[in-house]
Amino acid sequence: MAFSTLLASSLRPTLAALHWAACKQCRGLSTPQGSEPSLNLGGIFPPLATPFSPTQEVDYAQLEGNLRRYASIPFRGLVVLGSNGEYPYLASRERVEVVSCVRRALPRDRLLMAGSGCESTQATIELTVSMAEAGADVALVVTPCYYRGAMTTAALVHHYTEVGDASPIPVVLYSVPANTGMDLPMEAVITLAQHPNIIGIKDSGGDITRMGLMVHKTRQEDFQVLAGSASFLLASYAVGASGGVCALANVLGDPLCQLDHLCRKGQWQEARDLQHRLIEPNMAVTRRFGIPGLKKAMEWFGYYGGPCRAPLAPLSPAQVEELRSTFSANGWL
Repeated sequence: MAFSTLLASSLRPTLAALHWAACKQCRGLSTPQGSEPSLNLGGIFPPLATPFSPTQEVDYAQLEGNLRRYASIPFRGLVVLGSNGEYPYLASRERVEVVSCVRRALPRDRLLMAGSGCESTQATIELTVSMAEAGADVALVVTPCYYRGAMTTAALVHHYTEVGDASPIPVVLYSVPANTGMDLPMEAVITLAQHPNIIGIKDSGGDITRMGLMVHKTRQEDFQVLAGSASFLLASYAVGASGGVCALANVLGDPLCQLDHLCRKGQWQEARDLQHRLIEPNMAVTRRFGIPGLKKAMEWFGYYGGPCRAPLAPLSPAQVEELRSTFSANGWL
């Protein structure tokens, strides 16, 4: 590799940090206590499924088709390359290309949150900078977990601090213990909430007590908590969450935005009734049948689901019937 390329690579995180500091100053992004957040994350974000062709290549035409349909739903924004986007199965180049494609199609008033988490701090910084260059507004950074026995509070605080310092866009922490086998420790969340470029967390663990405590302990900071599942969205709002990143929004986007609206208006009885009808379908496309189930359900509602990338396998005919029965029993089909 040429010396000039190596030098540019080594300077990239420093330049990104300087760019962030300059933007923060000129845009007035620092937030005094009690004021509005620097970037409002309130609302519903679908974590987009990545469409693949029958040969398992990213199908950008089908992605654009889904985006056209999502444009009519009042989402706060879209999450690209979260867990439901099969991000571990995409090359770095593909991940950046998907973000570029979504940015071109997405109205500027909708936020684009892009998953840029990698196992190493260096790789996470490099991909986060690339995501920003591709048009992402926010970086969603999952906890590194391969050496999870070594992922102490101190190690994770150091990791996220380095990423936050270097990122030219705001960072949202991502704790998804079902996939990583670990929760981001509460002590780490409280510490990282004080970082001026770390603005929130997507918590998919489902522990409402933990989420409420996060809201309480970070109330003096410019920091927002997002529910990571439609199954506990209402309960999350009740303890102070700002919004939700919900897999089911790929399928039932309008009802989830309606639930968001009802909670914000304090119409708790109507919100509860709607929440009850969403729990079983959400569990079916997450815990039970996972991404293959999510993609199959998308097809019933007019979206392109298509195949997953191997080694994720399609549902069996019996599983498809069970999934359909779950949506039908709750009045969605």
